[in-house]
Amino acid sequence: MSSFKIAIIGAGSVGFTKKLFTDILCVPEFRDIEFALTDVSEHNLKMIKAILDRIVEANNLPTQVTATTNRRKAIEGARYIINCVRVGGLEAYADDIRIPLKYGIDQCVGDTICAGGILYGQRNIPVILDFCKDIREVAEPGAKFLNYANPMAMNTWAAIEYGKVDTIGLCHGVQHGAEQIAEILGAKSKDELDYICSGINHQTWFVDIRLRGRRIGKAELISAFEAHPVFSQQEKLRIDVLKRFGVYSTESNGHLSEYLPWYRKRPDEITKWIDMSDWIHGETGGYLRYSTETRNWFETEFPQFLEAAAKPIDPARRSNEHASHILEALETGRVYRGHFNTRNTGIITNLPADAVIESPGFVDRFGINMVSGITLPEACAATCISSINVQRMAVHAAVSGDIDLLKLAVLHDPLVGAVCTPEEVWQMVDEMIVAQAQWLPQYAHAVDDAKERLRHKTVATREWKGVASRAVRSIEELRAEKASTKQAVR
Repeated sequence: MSSFKIAIIGAGSVGFTKKLFTDILCVPEFRDIEFALTDVSEHNLKMIKAILDRIVEANNLPTQVTATTNRRKAIEGARYIINCVRVGGLEAYADDIRIPLKYGIDQCVGDTICAGGILYGQRNIPVILDFCKDIREVAEPGAKFLNYANPMAMNTWAAIEYGKVDTIGLCHGVQHGAEQIAEILGAKSKDELDYICSGINHQTWFVDIRLRGRRIGKAELISAFEAHPVFSQQEKLRIDVLKRFGVYSTESNGHLSEYLPWYRKRPDEITKWIDMSDWIHGETGGYLRYSTETRNWFETEFPQFLEAAAKPIDPARRSNEHASHILEALETGRVYRGHFNTRNTGIITNLPADAVIESPGFVDRFGINMVSGITLPEACAATCISSINVQRMAVHAAVSGDIDLLKLAVLHDPLVGAVCTPEEVWQMVDEMIVAQAQWLPQYAHAVDDAKERLRHKTVATREWKGVASRAVRSIEELRAEKASTKQAVR
C-alpha cells in the first residue's frame, strides 16, 4: 500500500490528537504515513509534536510528523484532513455560557444548538469554509474532510453545502450510549449488543436494540436503567425521555437537557433532572469548567504526558473513535460499520433532505455507504426537526452575515424560546456579537449598530452563575483528587 498524508487542523487539542494518532498507528499498514499538524498556537503545536515524536521513537516507527502554523502547507497533498478546531478558544466559549446566563439561559455544554452552540457555529463556519478552499486547491484530489469539531451538524452542513468538499462528521456519542446499554443489560462483551441509532448529532435515538439477537423493548430498557445504582441517578432526564418517547437518546443527561424546551426552562426544574457527580450530567457551564481544568492540567503536567508517550502502542487499547477505523476500511477494504454525519439523501425518511443526519453506514474501498430508508418514531423526528430548523438558519446566517437571520435562529431554539422573549433574544445576540466581534468577520458591518442598540438597552439583565455552577479547580485540587482516586482503587 502506498504512503499517504493526514493533516490534523486544530492539532493543539493535545489529548485528542494523541488519541487519533495512536489509533491510526494501530493499523499495521499505516506505519509509513505522514502526519501534518497545524494550529494557530505554536506553543500547543510544540507540545503535541514532542509527544507524537516520542511515540514514534519509542515504537521504532518510520512515521513522519511535521508541525506548522501554515495551514495551507499542512493540507498540501493530504489525502485526509481531520478538523478538531475551537475557534476563539476558551475565551470565546466563556462568553457562550456567561452572556446567555444573564438572560436566564442555563446551559451545561452550549456547543451544539442553544445560544452558545449557535454562536460557536458562527465563529467556526467561516474558518471551515477557508479549510475547504485549501482542500479544493492543494489537497490530494478527492481528499476527504473528517470533521470532529462542534457544532457538528452545522459545521458539516456548511462544508458540504458551501465548502463543496467530501465531508463526513464524526462523534462518539453513539458509542458511549451503547456502552451504557451493554452494562445495564449485562452484556459480557460489546459483540453481544447490536443496535441501530438514527437522528441528528447529539439527538440520535436507539431505534432498535438487540442483545445476543433478542430484541430489547421499552419496558425492559426502562427497568434496567432504573435498577442501575449509578445511571438511575445520573441519567434521570434521559430516562424520563425514554419513558415518554419510547426510545433512549445517545446523548448525555446534560447535553440532552439543552436541546429540549422542558427541563432547563426554570431554575427550580433544573435541579430535579441533573446530577452533580460529574459535569456531563447537567452542571451549569460544566464542559467549560472541565475544558479549562484540562487545559491547565496539560500545561502543568506536560512532562508526565511526555514520559507516558514512551510506552509501546497497544492495538488492544485502540479507541472507538471512528477516524482510524474509517481510514482502515477505505485503504485496506476491511469493512467497518459505524454511525456517521452526512447530508440526508433518503437515509431518514421523515427528516428534511437538506439536513445533516447521524445514522448507520458501512465503509470499504468504495467509500462510506449509508443505510437508507430509516423512519424515526414521530416524537423523535419532531424533536430533531426543531433543531434542524435552527441549524439551517444558523448556517445560512453564518455564511451571509445576516444578523437578523441569526437572531431568528436563536429565537427558534427550543430552550431559548422556552426562557426568553423576542426582545431579550434580540438584545442577547447583539451583546454576543459585540463581545465576540474579533472572531466574527462576517458581522463586522453589524457591530457598530449593535453597540448603539446596547447603549439604549430595553431589557434588564442580571449577573447569574446559574443553578448548578462550580468553580474551576486548581492544579493542587486536581492532583489531590487523582491521588484519592488511586488510593480508593487500591
